[in-house]
Amino acid sequence: MSLRAFRTLIAIARHGTFARAGEAVGLTQSAVSLHVKGLEEEFGVRLFDRSRRQPVLTEAGQVLLARAEELVALHDRIPAALSAERALTGRFRLGAIQTALAGPLPDALATLRRAHPRLRVHVASGMSAELARHVAAGELDAAIVTEPVRPHPPDLAWAPLYEDRFWTLAPPGQEGRSLAELLRDLPFIQFDARAWAGRMIARELRRLGLEAREGMALDSQDAIVRMVASGLGVAIAPLAEDALAQLPPLLRLPFGEPQLHRRIVLLERRDRPAQRVAEAIGEAVQRIMRETQERVDN
Repeated sequence: MSLRAFRTLIAIARHGTFARAGEAVGLTQSAVSLHVKGLEEEFGVRLFDRSRRQPVLTEAGQVLLARAEELVALHDRIPAALSAERALTGRFRLGAIQTALAGPLPDALATLRRAHPRLRVHVASGMSAELARHVAAGELDAAIVTEPVRPHPPDLAWAPLYEDRFWTLAPPGQEGRSLAELLRDLPFIQFDARAWAGRMIARELRRLGLEAREGMALDSQDAIVRMVASGLGVAIAPLAEDALAQLPPLLRLPFGEPQLHRRIVLLERRDRPAQRVAEAIGEAVQRIMRETQERVDN
């Protein structure tokens, strides 16, 4: 049984002749005749009264036409049904660090909303370690955080999204000075030690044998950059390429040997990874980051 043959039968009934039906479905008249012959042989009935100048459906032909229209209509509704099945709906609880909120996440969520208008994503901000605890406890479905560093809650799984590199930031007028000199002479505006980024910076400073003057501890990258721009000290911060392009006029030096970097990941519980909504959010974030990188490169 051929769906194309059913479409041909429907076209003949609608257009009145084999020739016009062929034009409608993109077949020659002989091909139309072959489709009709095939249906007649398969079901063992005559579909048309051929004693007349124009084909007229027999009673059996009218029965088969009705069933053919039902089957073709059912087949043509399948893509819409599958599209509805693929649509994302419901409520999803997402955590995100501040740099993701100030970076790719808003554009990614806007893209997701256009594609899935019935999906509601509720966003909570926080530091990576805090968000990881909420994911582990089931209070968040997923979170965009720095790649976990120990200690971190067990039973977590993550997939990489993009990378940030770490930079030393100092006020204008400090050109030509080394990191050791900057840390010796200026107050250190550091990431909160509870933040995973803060732990990474502290560990690398220890490895390099560097000490910093006591300054202030903040958990907001924007606040840290503003403090440095106001001349209040030196800082070390992870920055994405688009954030680098938007910095105020500051001295900027790569931090670490080699330059330290961190991965931003999508964090989930190990017992329920790869949720469809989480996958869609991750793909949208990565697409926004690729587009941003292309603009920076150009």
